[in-house]
Amino acid sequence: QVQLVESGGGLVQAGGSLRLSCAASGRIIGINTMGWYRQAPGKQRELVAGITSGGSTNYADSVKGRFTISRDNAKNTVYLQMNSLKPEDTAVYYCNLHGFYGTNGQYDYWGLGTQVTVSS
Repeated sequence: QVQLVESGGGLVQAGGSLRLSCAASGRIIGINTMGWYRQAPGKQRELVAGITSGGSTNYADSVKGRFTISRDNAKNTVYLQMNSLKPEDTAVYYCNLHGFYGTNGQYDYWGLGTQVTVSS
């Protein structure tokens, strides 16, 4: 069983920065993508950024140029550097690990989430 543990959330003023980390423990097989999603009160969970095991990245339009996702495959850890934070970035941020193995096997794991609050 894989577990994802997030850290790094908190309260910051608008324009500030935070760095989120997510460490995956357990046996991870196949190819995978690690990503960050967020969910604000009353809104659906949305993708913030993702990175494949090969290093390809994608970002939500709302965070492009401000957020940077990276990963350390040796540590099974993904990071999200968030700069120029805005009040609308306030949400619970969730780490996700999605992968494929064999002919058609796949898995999907979620962390418990970490709160990010940006004050104006």
